[in-house]
Amino acid sequence: MNYTDSLQGFTEPLAKAIAFIWKEAELLDRKDYAAWSSLWSDDGHYVVPIDSEATDFAAQLNYVYDDARMRKLRIERLTSGFAMSAADASATVRTVSRFVPVHLSAELVEVNSAQILVGYKRQSHTLFVANMTHRIRFGADGAKLEQKVVRLINSADPLNALGFLL
Repeated sequence: MNYTDSLQGFTEPLAKAIAFIWKEAELLDRKDYAAWSSLWSDDGHYVVPIDSEATDFAAQLNYVYDDARMRKLRIERLTSGFAMSAADASATVRTVSRFVPVHLSAELVEVNSAQILVGYKRQSHTLFVANMTHRIRFGADGAKLEQKVVRLINSADPLNALGFLL
């Protein structure tokens, strides 16, 4: 699907970034983790901080601070069928909206957005609401995620085990 068709009026770098973020959301909802993994640069980081104000993620305790190796291991756990949370994983539907550009150039786009994710498991819905930042580099090999930060609005509260990626 070509998401950019519905983004007329946006600048090209922002429209391309939004289309990329929507594609990422769709891949995660379909649990297509192999395709999701291919969206990342080799040195990219997937971050879910505990402290919603944190900026130095390497020096902070995080729910998730994954480089390429850790993303690969996380995907293996989610797809192996051996982890209870993966064997009985929630179905998810996420909406990503409220796109605010932080940096726009032909090569690099950083954009803040809001995500509402609903997980459904065992006749129960769970809501995950987050402010997100995506840093996407556009190059000869296409668009690649350099960093994704998911700031859950209830990050300081205890969270149940997640059987999916945010």
